[in-house]
Amino acid sequence: MENFQNEIAELKKRIENLERSQPKDKLSMIVFSGSLDKILAALIVATGAAAMGTEVSMFFTFWGTTALRKKVKIKKNFISKLFGVMLPTGSSKLKLSQMNVGGMGTLMMRTLMKKKGITSVEDLLEIAEESEIKIFICDMSMNLMGMSPNEMIEYKYLEYSGVIKFLAEADESKNILFI
Repeated sequence: MENFQNEIAELKKRIENLERSQPKDKLSMIVFSGSLDKILAALIVATGAAAMGTEVSMFFTFWGTTALRKKVKIKKNFISKLFGVMLPTGSSKLKLSQMNVGGMGTLMMRTLMKKKGITSVEDLLEIAEESEIKIFICDMSMNLMGMSPNEMIEYKYLEYSGVIKFLAEADESKNILFI
């Protein structure tokens, strides 16, 4: 009988460990692209998931970080200044990944979005903040491209981190996306 009770106790421990290791109702997303259409898609999916009660974390890296920049004057070295000139500053300067046609496609898209009542990137970021969506900005990407935290938007749930933080978030997530 004692052997049977020990086996039941061992099975209970195994079940508890399995339950703890199950992914949470959580979405972790890498936002790699800095184009208007892909940033929109990422934010629409993120805010939609949050509206369904899913915990969401977004890891902005490389070109994706440009969507979160704001225009500020800060002293930079030559290479950082070059990146600053070449990369868009903020969501209002993002271009389409395709059919940009010298800015005409982007202008048409923004005009159509406004006309049809499609939520803008700026408004989606506000909704994301209200929904407590966590945003992580890759500090390595920022460093590489000469950006500083002073250039990033103000957002209540924003954190500067590395890939290890994203991997920890993703490890407990039911869904992982790369945009």
